[in-house]
Amino acid sequence: MGNAGRKFIDLIRQSTAKWANWDPPIPIQVGAYGRLNTETGELDIEGNIYDPEFQVLLDKVDGTLKLADFPAQIGAPEGDFIVCTMGVRQNDLKIDGEINVVGLGQASIKGEWQFQRGKRGALLIMHNPRQEYVPRGRVLETLYKVPELKDMHVVNSIFKCPAYTIYLSDKSGEKVSLALTPSENPAEPEQWWSDTNVSLLRKGHHKDYMFTPLYGLKRKLPLIRRLMRDSPVPDPEGDDFWVDVHVPWDPLDEDGDEEYASEVCRDFRTSSS
Repeated sequence: MGNAGRKFIDLIRQSTAKWANWDPPIPIQVGAYGRLNTETGELDIEGNIYDPEFQVLLDKVDGTLKLADFPAQIGAPEGDFIVCTMGVRQNDLKIDGEINVVGLGQASIKGEWQFQRGKRGALLIMHNPRQEYVPRGRVLETLYKVPELKDMHVVNSIFKCPAYTIYLSDKSGEKVSLALTPSENPAEPEQWWSDTNVSLLRKGHHKDYMFTPLYGLKRKLPLIRRLMRDSPVPDPEGDDFWVDVHVPWDPLDEDGDEEYASEVCRDFRTSSS
């Protein structure tokens, strides 16, 4: 298909208000900043607020805040996180004589996902994810003053996990069965089983928190000076200086291409003929 990664990212963002990583084994670090690539949907990283070089920039606007004293916070592991976008239905996995998989009955995650014919659907599964995030309060408020972060998108949080699956449907109305089964060797991590092996199904497992399938992005809040001093709108504080990032592309068709761009090309061909 045209742009599978961007379509997957777009669908997951509609369901979670977070940004999907189309290649979870490639790490995304808390504090990274850059610009979204409009063609791929990925973040083109230009630096990190925890880099020593960035501290030099920060010292120019606030010499009292040392980011080494405010490292990324690590949350406790959470329950399994499953995102099904619109048109995707999750059902129980039917275990019968046709499926002979060791440990399937003891799988920590198992299910069957039915996708809608003629429409792309996305599935994201994270096993026992934990969040890592920029400490709330003073850090983001001070970062607002750094001019080099103008027009930049900052990763304020990430989800890491030891096992993940991502899938983008092929519009055929397919049914996909998945399970995270225990290894025969207790010292080894759980492993994925699936009844399908297609190019747009990606999965991974490890004993450590090695994968980053999902992350949060923030951008500077555009501040407009109030014309009236008695305005009822309060000044922003702390994290309120930063807002969620919107997608930098027009609505996408089922193949991940911008519908507006497709219409322009169609109109151009019509007028040229």
